[in-house]
Amino acid sequence: MIGAATTFIALLLTAEFGSETVDVRDRGAVDLASYECRDTPRSTIIQRACYDRAQASMIVSVRGTHFQYCDLPPATFDGLMAAPSMGQFFKRNFEGGADGKQHDCGARRATSDGR
Repeated sequence: MIGAATTFIALLLTAEFGSETVDVRDRGAVDLASYECRDTPRSTIIQRACYDRAQASMIVSVRGTHFQYCDLPPATFDGLMAAPSMGQFFKRNFEGGADGKQHDCGARRATSDGR
């Protein structure tokens, strides 16, 4: 029993941990190594939000689908995280509002570096 536990602990300590990759709608696989990710248990619509401050890029998991937004100011991400209703904030600023189209990464696909 002790030998098995020791082996298990050794495997955990020596295992290589790769960065997480998510499949973003209309973009494909995106590596989250440079993103700060936060789970959002208080929201029923948004499960997780990730933000890369250096690239001003946000990835949001909405009902299990990942969406990416580019050229997004940190204040907008911070506003989402602090909003009383994250779902309403998201719907107002991204799904139905001009900001969502303004920060849509899809239009930049051909000219961007993938972020």
